[in-house]
Amino acid sequence: MAKIKLTKAAFNGTAAQEAELRAALAEIKKKKGAIMPALQKAQEIYGYLPVEVQVIIAEELNAPAEEVFGVATFYSQFTLNPRGRYNASVCLGTACYVKGAGEVLDALKIQLGIETDECSADGKFSLNATRCIGCCGLAPVMTINDNVYGKIGADDVEKILRNY
Repeated sequence: MAKIKLTKAAFNGTAAQEAELRAALAEIKKKKGAIMPALQKAQEIYGYLPVEVQVIIAEELNAPAEEVFGVATFYSQFTLNPRGRYNASVCLGTACYVKGAGEVLDALKIQLGIETDECSADGKFSLNATRCIGCCGLAPVMTINDNVYGKIGADDVEKILRNY
């Protein structure tokens, strides 16, 4: 089973965010299958799904916290860790991996000073390893937010990051 890393940063949600979430949950809980839309709304509000937010969802939906956590960790659209303003992702699918994506990821870790699934202390960058993103002809591929960088090597990372 994959290890799940919880955020190292202290949760700093605001009262306004909590009020917005609870108001949304009051409507969402009336629907069948409310956990998915509740998690989607919570991630929209907070940017990620810390344990504290999952507990609010469980309480408001009268659902076991384990069930909320299970859904949050099953679907790749959800993250338990804060994301930076710039979300860097490296594809580790087969085509990218055999063409050097591992070295690109290692270079990003060094340049950013963070590991995968972490956010830089200044909140500027987060780093993720992903599976195939459908750009195999451009392998290896890295994305930063909506920008795609293909046919890159570890030596290209520093130059790319300077743009951000």
